[in-house]
Amino acid sequence: MPLFRALDEHGGTKARPGQRGKVKSKDWMGSCWRTDEDGSVLSLTRLCLLSLADNMKDVWVKDYADKYLDHFSFSYIMGPFNLLPGDLVEELTRLLCTRKQLSLAALHLLLVPQLRGLSLELCPGLVTSALCGHIAARCQGLWSLDLSGAKYLRSKVLSETLHSLPALRSLSLAGLPCDRCVIMTVAHCCRLLRHLNVSHCHLLSPASLLPLGGSVSRSPSGSLSPTLPPLPLCSLLALDIGFGEKEGDSVVAAAYLLLSLPCLERLAVEGVGQACFLIECRDFSQADEFTDREGVRKLEEVWRERKQAGDSWRKKRERAAADREQEDEDEEECLSWEGYASESEEDASRDEGPSCSENQTHSGLILRLKEVKGITCHCLDHLGQLCPGICSISVNADNHEDAGGRSQGSLLATGLQTWSGQLQSFSVHFPGPLVDLHPALQVAGSSLVSLTLEGVTTSPHSPLLEVIRACPRLRDLLISAEPPTTVQEEDVEGDQQDDQDLPQLPYLCSLTLNFSYEHSRMKPIMSWMSLKKVLRCLLAGSPLLEKLSLVSLPCPLNCILQNVLHVSHLHASADSTLSPPMPLGRLQHVDLLRTDVMMATVKGLMQQSKRLKRVDVSYCWQISKLEWSNCKTFRKVQVVWV
Repeated sequence: MPLFRALDEHGGTKARPGQRGKVKSKDWMGSCWRTDEDGSVLSLTRLCLLSLADNMKDVWVKDYADKYLDHFSFSYIMGPFNLLPGDLVEELTRLLCTRKQLSLAALHLLLVPQLRGLSLELCPGLVTSALCGHIAARCQGLWSLDLSGAKYLRSKVLSETLHSLPALRSLSLAGLPCDRCVIMTVAHCCRLLRHLNVSHCHLLSPASLLPLGGSVSRSPSGSLSPTLPPLPLCSLLALDIGFGEKEGDSVVAAAYLLLSLPCLERLAVEGVGQACFLIECRDFSQADEFTDREGVRKLEEVWRERKQAGDSWRKKRERAAADREQEDEDEEECLSWEGYASESEEDASRDEGPSCSENQTHSGLILRLKEVKGITCHCLDHLGQLCPGICSISVNADNHEDAGGRSQGSLLATGLQTWSGQLQSFSVHFPGPLVDLHPALQVAGSSLVSLTLEGVTTSPHSPLLEVIRACPRLRDLLISAEPPTTVQEEDVEGDQQDDQDLPQLPYLCSLTLNFSYEHSRMKPIMSWMSLKKVLRCLLAGSPLLEKLSLVSLPCPLNCILQNVLHVSHLHASADSTLSPPMPLGRLQHVDLLRTDVMMATVKGLMQQSKRLKRVDVSYCWQISKLEWSNCKTFRKVQVVWV
């Protein structure tokens, strides 16, 4: 077995004169006062990894690249990194990726047997057929592998690699040329897999995912029987994959996956809403042609098997409840049968036994889905019947009325009633007025911690403040909108009224307000002047804000930021033990593209937040090249300007 030894007399590599024991000593001492992104003092472990990352290129990587990279192919490397625990190797790899310092030679050195997680999403260009061979040979104990974006890998290479990784729990192949052969390899070789992401794999058809639900064999009589149980998948992401051979394939495939993968809690596939309608109505005959063509069991049979498993599990729970009641000698503490049966159902997900089964109600099955994407408004009712435990949902809506004359906003508000008070994340793509979404947000907003509104149109009277009031617990808010088409004149007197009554989002950590713009225009049209009040509310009332993106705003921004900074200075001059946290004091990443912000205001942000890492002021017409050049060296903040 080839061995590689570095930095000793046997490896033939010697330290240069005058440098033995002095590698980066100055940087090491200076690092003792460095802080992490959250402002905390770096731990000793983190400091060591930072120092190691700084030294890798000039020491170990250089030696390996010069002597071995192009000349040998090692199945195992003995060097300094195989002595590190796997979690430290994983953290070092992640650190090099984020700092864009990970080279092919460095990656070779870090592929050690004790590695449990490997993510190359940030550097897909390093992923080659040869590298996959190294991963398969050296890292057979991997639990997590992310190769997203490595679009030049062949499916045969992927299959051969996955065949050697039986311990995988999480696998992301998003954007790869993944085909049915790869899925078959996953189904047969990665039997512990719980998370799979094959989104944007255009060579995959919906039917290609069926092996994940188990394989079957055909008896001499022609009947089909299962030969391989389904994978214990909890999460399956497969949006934007290849089209089915016939219209409706995606719906039947989604229904088959819903019924054959009993542990699913997170699902993103096309047609999942219609699949819920199919299961709820039990109209399985329309799926027979598909199942016969694909050589899998009929949907009716899969449904019946799932229902029987649910019945068996329910009876077992009821017997356990009855036994526990009989053994309880204290009648005051003994639970009644009705109360205990209810509690048993609520505790089903925490039970160590058959936690992948489901309850049964008068309407059929109750699936375990908690997060779902790819839903349309008219499917929400059926989804609510099958999946009452949903806490995260992504909806695609249009701006047309249904057959009953109800608007999409009305359908959305009615459909979300099932999860009112429990929905934590809500995302909707809706090319209609923002005001039409307000009823839905009043239904679900009280429990939301994440809200994404994409494609909405706005006007000077859009109820953005009411949206904020409806969602007081938000931590992430993203609105991607069309600006108003009518210009609103500025009302200075009305703009200053009732500022003390503005709503606040005290838990907000990430805020994105992006408006579309015409590339031919340098400046957006100032068509929504009352938006300034909303921005003051969001910036001054969100002291935990860390990420801020305000792009092409249809109103002045510089004066708002100056006002919030002035308020912050007043907070700073007061007793810090009594005053609330300063607005804008925790910012780390700021994007202010195509706004009227000035460099003096940007410097004020830098002084306000000691954690600030990056500011993007591209296409800000109030900033000159000279001002940007003078600001590039300001502290350690990266300032981007075009």
